[in-house]
Amino acid sequence: MRRIDKERDRLLRRLARGGGLTGAAVSLVCIVVPGALPPARFALAAALVVGIAVLVGLATTRGALSATLGAMAAATVLLLVIGLDARIDPAGATAMAATGALTTAALAIPLVVRPSGPALILGSAAAILIALGASAASGADMRLVLVATIAGWAACVIVGTWLARAIARAAERIDEVGRAHEAERLASESEAQHRQDARVLHDTVLATLSLLAHSGVGVGAGSLRQQAGDDARLLKQLRLGAPLDNGSSAIFSPESSDDGLGATFESVRQRFARMGLEVNWHGANHLVLPRDALDALLGALGECLENVRRHAGVAVADVTVTDDERTVRAMVTDQGAGFEPAAVDPARLGFAESVVGRLHAVGGRARVFSSPGSGTTVMLEVPKP
Repeated sequence: MRRIDKERDRLLRRLARGGGLTGAAVSLVCIVVPGALPPARFALAAALVVGIAVLVGLATTRGALSATLGAMAAATVLLLVIGLDARIDPAGATAMAATGALTTAALAIPLVVRPSGPALILGSAAAILIALGASAASGADMRLVLVATIAGWAACVIVGTWLARAIARAAERIDEVGRAHEAERLASESEAQHRQDARVLHDTVLATLSLLAHSGVGVGAGSLRQQAGDDARLLKQLRLGAPLDNGSSAIFSPESSDDGLGATFESVRQRFARMGLEVNWHGANHLVLPRDALDALLGALGECLENVRRHAGVAVADVTVTDDERTVRAMVTDQGAGFEPAAVDPARLGFAESVVGRLHAVGGRARVFSSPGSGTTVMLEVPKP
């Protein structure tokens, strides 16, 4: 059973408990009024009211159908005990009205959600009405008691049905929201994976193809072969179904399991040294970051150095790494041609995806400081755990 259905049943039982115990209390107060019942019937009626209260408590606490039916049967007997007297006292009539219109009617509220609820409600109501009819046949005036009982049963059944249907509609809407949220989550994950795929291909295979298209100017043949070999291994992994981020880690991370940033950076430095870009390292030598943040920082760092190699017109770049209690920062600086950041075509997604998007995915950010003829500085930031 769904949680919302359990809460619905609990709510209906609470309403039934409140109405049933209130009706039993009113009935008990009425029958103890002097003269309400003959002494011979008083003890039996009082015992029946107490028994009804106990059964109501069991029925509305545990949801026991047997207790509900027992309370209905005891209430029917109580109506006969009080009503089979042609000279019924007003207090006795009030006790009958409280029993028929409140105690028994309230017990019908939880029955509306049971598969056999309609049959149980009709059968119980019929038993109560038969008891009132028998009392009327004995000469007692049952008109007000009968009207009150019918009104009480109708009100309780309507309230129970309305609540059950309202909760069912709310559950349907919650399910719809859940399905929409799940669809949105899957779409977001798919889009994030597509972006990650594009970043990895841009940083690896497309970078190598760009080198080949320019005849590998400035890069030795051995370096080209090694880079092409790395890309070939990546494409083989993709063909076998391996995720792209694992392929990216194989290129930008060392073979060892050490997560130190200094050791991992060495693989990036050596990679660009093979392609003719000397990278000077400054700052911290060993910083530990979570794998996703480390991969994002190294991937963005590699893309920044690739931009220096391809566009700055210099053979040297500086990388300075610092950290504080919350953030690790890597600053990539060159003394090259520089550019006007505002003039970059927004349609060019290399920096936007491979640097900004990659860092944003782990809660980081990137800032660019450059002007024509004055070199470029890129500040990369990722948060610490």
